[in-house]
Amino acid sequence: MKTVHFTLLFVLLVSCVFAQSGKVLDNLSLPSKLLKSERKFAIYLPPDYATSERSYPVLYLLHGAGDDHTGWVQFGEVLNITDKAIRDGSATPMIIVMPDADTGRRGYFNDVKGDWPYEDFFFQELMPFVEKKYRIKTDKRYRAVAGLSMGGGGSFMYALHHPELFSSACPLSASTGPITLEDARKNLIRNNPNIADSTVSNYYNRHSALALIDKIPDAQKKAVRWYIDCGDDDFLFEGNSLVHIALRKKEVPHEFRIRDGAHNWTYWRTSLPSVLEFVSQGFHQY
Repeated sequence: MKTVHFTLLFVLLVSCVFAQSGKVLDNLSLPSKLLKSERKFAIYLPPDYATSERSYPVLYLLHGAGDDHTGWVQFGEVLNITDKAIRDGSATPMIIVMPDADTGRRGYFNDVKGDWPYEDFFFQELMPFVEKKYRIKTDKRYRAVAGLSMGGGGSFMYALHHPELFSSACPLSASTGPITLEDARKNLIRNNPNIADSTVSNYYNRHSALALIDKIPDAQKKAVRWYIDCGDDDFLFEGNSLVHIALRKKEVPHEFRIRDGAHNWTYWRTSLPSVLEFVSQGFHQY
């Protein structure tokens, strides 16, 4: 009899452990007319997703150059870190969408030539697809974006381009875009030797965080909650520091963190709990 009781207790304990775990699906896809291809993405579903009928806030979590939609799953340990944050109460249950920006061409932006509209795909195809397929709250207040390195640049640009869509943005070790117009010209001319000055100027004004911050209207200064994090040994420190200064001068509220660390997954894994807590604060009612 004791053996039976022990077995039942063990089964209950195991069931409780598994009931507290979320789920990651990392081989999902959707067809894209804009990119003329099947586009993969990964998704994290919170522990109670399968047993509830509620809708959840969403975090779009962007990978860096050299990774794909599985980067945050494999190296960022998004499942374990998010499960723990939810159990601890520092993060609210949320859905996390991780798109692939490394197939076909690399990056989160529309190509300067106009033949690879990735940013259009993100907003016109990916976002509507996942927010219809999964139980995702579709109000701005319940939507956030974060990412590392190249994905940090995507976080900057997406939230600056569409402050009406995101409550919070968390660029980590971000590529902030060209610091000057001349930097933009040097970057673009390598692959586009005959590029026109007007095209360079337009690209700079749309893909430089510094240029975009300078143009934020007074009425939009509090439209997005910003959390910016970069290691003290990161090679992208200059752009992130200049963005912080630009936001201060513009009087845009933001959190800016410089911590001990470099441009690597050891740093970003320790960043993720703070990101989850920060975006959760934006999802909450106060």
